Amino acid sequence: MIPGGRAATAGPKDAGTITARTSGSRALVGTSGSRTLVGTSGFGTGPFSRASALVHTLLTTEALLLLAASPGLAGLLLLGPDPANLPLAAVCLLPLGPALSAALYALHHRSRDLTELHPARAYLRGWRLNAVPALKLWTPLLAWLTVIAFTLTHFAATGLPGWWALLLAAIGVGSLLWGAHALVLTSLFAFRARDTARLAAHFLFRHGRATLAAASLLVLTAASASLLTEALPALLAAPLLLSLLHGSRTVIGETRRDFTV
Repeated sequence: MIPGGRAATAGPKDAGTITARTSGSRALVGTSGSRTLVGTSGFGTGPFSRASALVHTLLTTEALLLLAASPGLAGLLLLGPDPANLPLAAVCLLPLGPALSAALYALHHRSRDLTELHPARAYLRGWRLNAVPALKLWTPLLAWLTVIAFTLTHFAATGLPGWWALLLAAIGVGSLLWGAHALVLTSLFAFRARDTARLAAHFLFRHGRATLAAASLLVLTAASASLLTEALPALLAAPLLLSLLHGSRTVIGETRRDFTV
């Protein structure tokens, strides 16, 4: 049962999407006495191979993410640091939502076998599946965050007491954390947008560790952008998203177990 709604009828998007095949390591079957011996060559499954597969997947996913979000990122480079440009910046960030969602899908379905790497195929499939569902959540989130940011940058003109600024900042942070949960859910599961929104709000407090993990990534992203360069979070988007998936394991597990059929 979706919190505040009806029972979910959707299933995980990973069901039957990528079929494992034997490549480069054929099974060797023989008999010895009354038992059957089955073995494989083991190529592509060692620690070094798994590390190489992970690096390859991260680099490919990062490149495709930047390519998918490039129209908006190019627009951001042309905008000056004027608060009046916040609505235009939000429009430029619209392509980033589907790009992030496709990256989460590809990283979740990554292969640990060096002989079975198809990150580009997984990313493109994730973009096709998730572009519209991600925009249904990403667009209102961007609009809401733009209102908060615009109010804070013009707070002196509002005449509101100072504690309102702290309240708005807290609401903005909470909205970002909700967005992190919603992005993971819409990338991996085929729920309706309103059900995804309810589940994300439900998990925001139910799984405190997952929310704290997302908050730590948010702090890391903000710190790297402010102390080093604004381009760094974009260049490290794939490792950050992989960390987000790792921190959201309990959310993903409970969703698959209790809210899908």
